[in-house]
Amino acid sequence: MHTRYTGRTLVREIVLIAVAVIWFIPILALVNVSLKPVNSQTNALTFAWPPTLENYGAAWEQASLGAALVNSAIVAVVSIVFIVAISALASYPLARVTRRWSRWTFYGVLGGLLIPAQLALLPLYATMRDIGLLGSLWAVILINVGTAMPFSIFLYTTFLRDLPLEYEEAALLDGCGPVRSFLSVVFPLVRPATGTVVILNLVGIWNEFFVPLLYLSGSGNATAPVAIYSFVSQYVTVWPLVFAGLVISVIPILIVYFSLQKYVIKGFAGGLKG
Repeated sequence: MHTRYTGRTLVREIVLIAVAVIWFIPILALVNVSLKPVNSQTNALTFAWPPTLENYGAAWEQASLGAALVNSAIVAVVSIVFIVAISALASYPLARVTRRWSRWTFYGVLGGLLIPAQLALLPLYATMRDIGLLGSLWAVILINVGTAMPFSIFLYTTFLRDLPLEYEEAALLDGCGPVRSFLSVVFPLVRPATGTVVILNLVGIWNEFFVPLLYLSGSGNATAPVAIYSFVSQYVTVWPLVFAGLVISVIPILIVYFSLQKYVIKGFAGGLKG
């Protein structure tokens, strides 16, 4: 059906373009500063000519970004695997069992969303110290998995409640047990929820700064944000190298995000209906 182009449509387009321009300004400043000479005194939105790529090479070498990106990738991939496996399995009985304990357990899991992570800061640090995980990537992985559980279980549970039971009933008639039915039939059907859980947690884990700084400082296992922080000191901050490091570190996560974008939208639609 053809829609008439009205004055309201024009105003709406102008507003959207203005919002897009405002949103683009920080990205422009980020890239622009990363291309400036280290001793440049101009502001973030003033272009310096000719641009230089030396900051990218210097940031890569001085911050050991190659090793830091590998550490970030290990933390992110292992955390996401545990988050998806545990939250999907935990949400299945919460979505299918209609008894009172299931409902109250689900509310208890949601209560985890309301607890500030800062409350557990000192007990977790003491626990990691006592079990010898300070300086290990496993300390960051365990904390990431624990903090991501409430939201991931909520998203999976609400999505599973909208999934028709006929698929599982057909699988049970074919001789599948509950576990086989979940792994072979249900889990492939919740791909949109899985895509949303993966990308939202991945972005948060990849950009996480405070937890790796607390548990990995001085260990030689720095992740990318902590490695980039080495360019920041009390008296001197080398912003072109900081921004060049940020541009390098954001490229992998952008590739993953755009490859899973359609699942994120479907997953949010399913979760919001619950």
